[in-house]
This record gives sequence, C-alpha cells and structure tokens, in this order.
Amino acid sequence: MTYVDGFVIPVPKKRLAAYRKISAKAGRIWKEFGALDYKECVGDDLAIKWGTPFLKLAKAKPGETVVFSWITYKSKAQRDRINAKVMRDPRLKMDGAAMPFDMKRMSYGGFKVFVDA
Repeated sequence: MTYVDGFVIPVPKKRLAAYRKISAKAGRIWKEFGALDYKECVGDDLAIKWGTPFLKLAKAKPGETVVFSWITYKSKAQRDRINAKVMRDPRLKMDGAAMPFDMKRMSYGGFKVFVDA
C-alpha cells in the first residue's frame, strides 16, 4: 500500500507566487528521486459552515490562505530514502528568511493509505 506525506500550511496571499515557484521546483526534485506524485493545492472554498474549516485549523491570519499538499510514495521505506536524498539536495537549500511562509506553523505528518478507491 502506498504512503503519503501530508501538509497544511498557512501562506500569506501576497507570497503565493513565491511559494508556487519554490514548490514547483521541490516537486520536480521529489519526483526525480522517485516520489509517485506531488500536489500543492491552494484554498479556494474555505468558508464552510460545518466541521473545522481549514482556515481555523491552520490558524490563518487575515491576508493568509491555506495550502494543502501531499507527496505519494510506494512505501514508507521508499519515503524515508527519498526524503533523505531531498534533504541533502543543494537545489533546495535556502535560509528561513527566504521562505514565503512561517515553517513553524506548517502541519506535517506521514500517513498509511487506508482506502484507495
């Protein structure tokens, strides 16, 4: 069964173009190292009336939106190998000040695929 890394990130709307540029580059690198899929989705219909809206979940501030992302791998072991390579890749090195979002506010986790319909 496949394995997924998932992310929820509040991003200032004025920094979305910079975020998109970085994430497009990151996606190419993850896939180069073997990830099956890489998706970055920007909030569109977030003013829901039931459950916990992503804006609240991510503690988005005025002027921010939410990015929901995932990377799919063949297995957790493959994910661990790929992520080790990605983290060493100099093409993704940047200081925290250059990031278009606050990395401390990013939610992240690894998930076993439970249903694949």
